[in-house]
Amino acid sequence: MLTFSRRILCMRFLSAAFLLTVGASLQAQKPVQPIRLIVDATQAPQKILHAHLEMPVQPGPLTLVYPKWIPGEHMPNGPILQLAGLKFSSGGKTIAWRRDLVDMFAFHLQIPQGATSLDIELDALLSAPAAGYSSGASATASLEVLSWNQVVLYRAGQAVHEVMFAPSVRLPDGWKYGTALPGAKQAGSTIEFAPVRLDTLVDSPVITGKYFRTIQLTPGENPPHLMDIAADSAAALAMPPDTEMHFHQLVVETGALFGSRHYRDYHFLVTLSDDVAHFGLEHHESSDDRTFERSLIDGAARIYFAGLLPHEMVHSWNGKYRRPADLATPDYQQPMKDDLLWVYEGLTEYLGDVLTSRSGLLTPAQTRENLARLAAWYSNQPGRAWRPLQDTADAAPFLYEAKQDWGNWRRDVDFYDEGELLWLDVDSTLRRLTSDQKSMNDFCKAFHGGPGGEPALKTYAFEDVVATLNGLAPYDWGGFLRARLDTTSPNTPIEAIENSGWKLVYNELPNEIEANRDTVRREVELTYSIGMIVGEDGTVVDVIHGGPAYVAGLGPGMKIAAVNGKQFDSEALKDAIDAAKTGSAPLQLLTANGARFQNFSVDYHGGLRYPHLERESSRPDYLSEILHPLAK
Repeated sequence: MLTFSRRILCMRFLSAAFLLTVGASLQAQKPVQPIRLIVDATQAPQKILHAHLEMPVQPGPLTLVYPKWIPGEHMPNGPILQLAGLKFSSGGKTIAWRRDLVDMFAFHLQIPQGATSLDIELDALLSAPAAGYSSGASATASLEVLSWNQVVLYRAGQAVHEVMFAPSVRLPDGWKYGTALPGAKQAGSTIEFAPVRLDTLVDSPVITGKYFRTIQLTPGENPPHLMDIAADSAAALAMPPDTEMHFHQLVVETGALFGSRHYRDYHFLVTLSDDVAHFGLEHHESSDDRTFERSLIDGAARIYFAGLLPHEMVHSWNGKYRRPADLATPDYQQPMKDDLLWVYEGLTEYLGDVLTSRSGLLTPAQTRENLARLAAWYSNQPGRAWRPLQDTADAAPFLYEAKQDWGNWRRDVDFYDEGELLWLDVDSTLRRLTSDQKSMNDFCKAFHGGPGGEPALKTYAFEDVVATLNGLAPYDWGGFLRARLDTTSPNTPIEAIENSGWKLVYNELPNEIEANRDTVRREVELTYSIGMIVGEDGTVVDVIHGGPAYVAGLGPGMKIAAVNGKQFDSEALKDAIDAAKTGSAPLQLLTANGARFQNFSVDYHGGLRYPHLERESSRPDYLSEILHPLAK
């Protein structure tokens, strides 16, 4: 880790990789006077943060902006709605402000003569619903996750790597914290950090809480890897030793896969709570991982959670170090173009699931069940008939906000999971073309490797991905990728499974991963029988467009009250589907649609069907090789 003085010196000489991103060569500059940022988080349990900023200014017009496009979230969802108490002053005198009428994230001021410093007061309201991403709920009575973008303003038009902040935060008494921010000094409940660039600040959240645990995953090694865990109870921190060892192994396997590390240290910032938004958000030297309170100690929750940390850690290489040029904007106000999210997120989903297996967080058999689930969903998804995979990336800024209902017809952010199948197909094809001498392991070293050490940024375009693949195995990779991205209903799901040496089959045996998801999400997955997903209370979560339930007239939001004249429960519904195999009478579902009840007849007699993978002996078993650990 660099000292503060060396970090300031390094600001004069930006790395060549970063210069590629900003598209200009910067000459040595004098250190920029930082903006002082003081955050009071002592009322986080009341769902409110207070912030004070002291900003150097000059007399004249000034436009300040609130971050709009948050890196890693791929949409303009900066929580401007949760900004309150905004006041500007200088020398004790209030300065009036006016919001821009076109850009709601911009504020116009007139700095008076003689003023050299601007004082800014603002509050960030933490009372958002427990849904969405970092703008969702982030605080409970016992913990809080501080996303710095929620409490900063900066000059319009200024590149974020040119803005310096001197941040500090005051925590509730007795709370501990974890972060990748450097130079922390604690006095009582206040932590002061060394001055950092705005892009580093926003990229370095702070996790804090009453029930807190830090685990050294690579003790005595460089760079350090830590797991900082905040929970809503002390019991939730009691991760079994064998699970902890799998996270140790995850770090080992990432080193074997990529061959270098582009960070000074790495922190998994894990939030265990049922009352915060659940998601993962990547950062260069940390990851913000929020999940159910019992995810480290409960069997079903642990399986559901298993792939989150591997996915977010992969982003340190694929997303942070290597990033699509159109996502590397100079500030947080300019729109990001999401067309390469099938690389940014799809490849990360693939590598994350591979590492989940290689590290032992899931077994190879469980990973195959997950791949069967994905292949079955996308090979049967009706929305693929009209919306190509590429458009799920292009349309990501609004698809991220889509609900589950009609998701099979509208499509969702499918560049994640169908993207995973695409990259499985790439991996198997590389192995076939090179007689199993080259694979995505080699791609990762070539594309994401390099000297490592200090965080860096190296941008890429579609052509760079194709060139790297051609460097491993000459082929029409551009045509291969574009055919799967730009056409509707490509055979990618089945092709990916078969080319890896397996085949997709259906039978009445529940898929382990699908059943586990049903337990955690309190749903019953009936996609491949009557074509529905139903909540445990009978609410119809989704109906497969064109499936038996759809043809019968059912739709999302309806609520099943009775199955064949008997009160609804999920087991009764499954039993009725099974029993219908031997008769000709349709399934009768008494359903409420608002205030009206109606009986729907579902004419289906195929029984319960669940997806699995079976070995295809006529093909090489590439999938087993892919899931085998690299590290010795």
